[in-house]
Amino acid sequence: MTNPAAASSGSKSAPPKRRRRRNPNRQSAPRAAAHKAGTPQSFEERAAQAQAALGDWSLAAFPVEPAAGQVRFHDFNLPLPLMKSLADQGFSYCTPIQAQSLLYTLHGVDLIGKAQTGTGKTAAFLLSILTYLLEEPRPEGQRIGAPRALILAPTRELVMQICKDAEVLMRYTPFKLLSVVGGMDYVKQRDQLRGELIDLLVATPGRLIDFHGKKDVDLRHVEILVLDEADRMLDMGFIPDVKRIIRATPPKQERQTLLFSATFTPDILNLSAQWTENPYKVEIETQVQTNENITQHAFLVTDQEKPQLLLSIIQKWNLNKVIVFSNRRDTTRDVYEALKKRGINTAMLSGEVDQKKRIATLEGFREGRIEVLIATDVAGRGIHIDDISHVINYNLPEDAEDYVHRIGRTGRAGAQGVSISFIGEEDAFALPAIEAYTQQKLECVHPPAELMQEPA
Repeated sequence: MTNPAAASSGSKSAPPKRRRRRNPNRQSAPRAAAHKAGTPQSFEERAAQAQAALGDWSLAAFPVEPAAGQVRFHDFNLPLPLMKSLADQGFSYCTPIQAQSLLYTLHGVDLIGKAQTGTGKTAAFLLSILTYLLEEPRPEGQRIGAPRALILAPTRELVMQICKDAEVLMRYTPFKLLSVVGGMDYVKQRDQLRGELIDLLVATPGRLIDFHGKKDVDLRHVEILVLDEADRMLDMGFIPDVKRIIRATPPKQERQTLLFSATFTPDILNLSAQWTENPYKVEIETQVQTNENITQHAFLVTDQEKPQLLLSIIQKWNLNKVIVFSNRRDTTRDVYEALKKRGINTAMLSGEVDQKKRIATLEGFREGRIEVLIATDVAGRGIHIDDISHVINYNLPEDAEDYVHRIGRTGRAGAQGVSISFIGEEDAFALPAIEAYTQQKLECVHPPAELMQEPA
């Protein structure tokens, strides 16, 4: 599959101008005051540095042969600075989400995409944004604190990962990237917003609302808006903030909007209809991979026996880096309080925990100061920590995909991992769907007798 509206990047002729939706009636903002001495570099200075770094590099130094069933980045006429960054990283062929979305997003089409973490969706929307910024003229009189592109993500960890990926792709471009998130230096972020022209802003909703309310950021001239992991923002209660942010941007007819979600629930589809204009829809099926280096156990147990079994497993097996997943906030809270009363060093993550505390909890768990983390699926989706030894399903998830995601928190980076599922009366109803989805039989046994005895 190739881009029908663009010639190959290997062509000697200049690629045709992409067809993008633009607002011909858009008025430029009043020209911002000139930078004073000692302030950050101007766009022109950064552009000169980027060109010098690119040098005389050409696509001839990055040959990629066509391959059956594969789509090359060469097939999309991406600007040379982006191709150089891709070459540096050794990225030759697109992932499915990249191949299917770039075909449309590079031409200004709105998109709603169903894709899990790890499918390459971040690079898909970053390449679209950066191509747009490289090919479309900067608006006259761009104001300080007024980004041309805005990416919203639900957590600080995800924002930081997006920025890390963006910095790699932006290496040979002159653009200014800025992130604003909770739990980090407020004054530093405010001063950056007040002191520089911003091309790309990546933010969590709460902190962005704060800066927008104080008029430190101007969203009236956003040209591209990306909503990443929209389902998590919905489940974490961020949608009212997101709606306020979107109302502060231009109408959907005057901006390009890209929305990505791991699931297409009725609520997500309803929101996407409100926020996008004639979007193209991409659905990437989750690759079922329960990981060969994860040993899976399933213990038959009554709901009344679950607390004692959990405590025994943690204490008698000397676990010190374990995640316990539950389906509901109230269950998460009950399990957390029960373990805490028995002296277990534990913390919980759910939608009712505020962002600042979530960040501190994750850092404590990552550093080993917290031994047991009790989490719902929504709160646990962003956990990427390599040395988690055990995952325990206090309840089986209602969605079979969530089971694969949960146990994938252990056995990372080549390590051996263990998952343990408690199979109660209600959990038994979810078991057939999980076995069908994973194409594996999850053998259910009674737990060892010593685990059912209360520790001394």
